[in-house]
Amino acid sequence: QVHLAESGGGLVQPGGSLRLSCVHPGSIRNIHSVGWYRQALGKQRELVANTNKYGTTFYAPAVKGRFTISRDKANNSLSLQMDSLQPEDTAVYYCNIHLRVLDDEYDYWGQGTQVTVSS
Repeated sequence: QVHLAESGGGLVQPGGSLRLSCVHPGSIRNIHSVGWYRQALGKQRELVANTNKYGTTFYAPAVKGRFTISRDKANNSLSLQMDSLQPEDTAVYYCNIHLRVLDDEYDYWGQGTQVTVSS
């Protein structure tokens, strides 16, 4: 069982910042991309940001310019810096490791961390 250790969620006022972190085992191979998803109450899980092994980074339009994803390969970790947070950013955020080997794909997920933006 692969464990992804997430941290950094919490309660913040609108306009504030939070930084999420995720540490994964160094034994994971064939990582194609790493990223962050979120799921708000009553909504489907959505991709927030990811970065792949080619260095390509994607941001959802709703967070572009406010969130920054970073990956530290040496320390098997990734982070999501979230600035200018708004109430609509309130959700459970999940760390994701996406593996790809030829035609096979697999995902590892963190346990989720709650982010609440409220005054």
